Amino acid sequence: MRVILLSKACVVGAYQRKLEEIAALGVELTAAVPPEWRDERGVLRLERAHLQGYELAVEPIALNGNFHLHFYPRLGRLMARVRPDIVHIDEEPYNFATWHALRLAHRYGAKALFFSWQNLVRRYPPPFSWLERAVLRQAEAAIVGNRASAEVWRAKGYAGPMTVIPQFGVDPDLFAPAPTGPTPRETFVVGYAGRLVPEKGLEVLLRALAQLPDTVCARLAGSGPDLPRLQTLAAHLNLTGRVTFEPPLPSTRMREFYVQLDGFVLPSVSRPNWKEQFGRVLIEAMACGVPVIGSTCGEIPNVIGEAGLIFAEGRVEALATCLRTWLADPVLRRALAAQGRARVLAHYTQKQVAEKTVEVYRSLA
Repeated sequence: MRVILLSKACVVGAYQRKLEEIAALGVELTAAVPPEWRDERGVLRLERAHLQGYELAVEPIALNGNFHLHFYPRLGRLMARVRPDIVHIDEEPYNFATWHALRLAHRYGAKALFFSWQNLVRRYPPPFSWLERAVLRQAEAAIVGNRASAEVWRAKGYAGPMTVIPQFGVDPDLFAPAPTGPTPRETFVVGYAGRLVPEKGLEVLLRALAQLPDTVCARLAGSGPDLPRLQTLAAHLNLTGRVTFEPPLPSTRMREFYVQLDGFVLPSVSRPNWKEQFGRVLIEAMACGVPVIGSTCGEIPNVIGEAGLIFAEGRVEALATCLRTWLADPVLRRALAAQGRARVLAHYTQKQVAEKTVEVYRSLA
């Protein structure tokens, strides 16, 4: 079975472990990725980390950084060479790249499936509404990253086979606890990693931190347009010495960040056009044996399950209460850390994601 998987997300090196796992299951896989992707964080350049067993085809990308309009102008040449049985389009169905790849797939006799995180019913103007209708009508299958997304696409008329599978899991060997446990220190360090944008709720975290003893500090790793505002807020709250803003690390070095934390927080806040679609940093931290706190935004409670603490999104006092609970109960922290790691091993490894994905391929083939 020959498969082309088109994915700008796979510029991230840690994500390529899923590609190796797919290939190990007997799939003749070609992963088509751009040399870089641009978004509000800046330029994400291709990391070459896990390259065994499949072909990594670096394809030029047009309109780089435009989420809705980008596409791969030489994709037809790749399909003519590979002659795939299945084309897995790791894109939302309303994007031009999805429609373009689906048409090429059918031209070369392949079946096509799309992937979606979309967990809100959103209406798009033409031409995106036209692209979306065409993709929903013509795609042979769909994979969605959460249950809410499945409901969205059924409501919008997609009638084909649809499976709920996270886009990526984690490699439990790469994301693993520190062999000696957390390093003893006088401070208690909570962390966040990801985009620095308002919907990630970092203002809530800073305001909660201001209610806690000076021994509680925060490390915020990432980039994005909200950085200057967050730095100003930290200074206003007299947190300058307790909060560090750090640049993003390569994906394959994120474990170094997680294992230096006493806890990890994802305080996302819903917006009219967005709510948390998964929160992959949660499963990375959990795999590293770090206890987690998440808000009630979107898919976060479903990802954490019983393996962490949940607070009402946007509620500063509720988050401060969770942090105080951590401070007062190290036994609970250790128990949650163990439960988090166990939950990842049971549900969220790259191997499990790959196995479920290949089941979809085989159902089409």
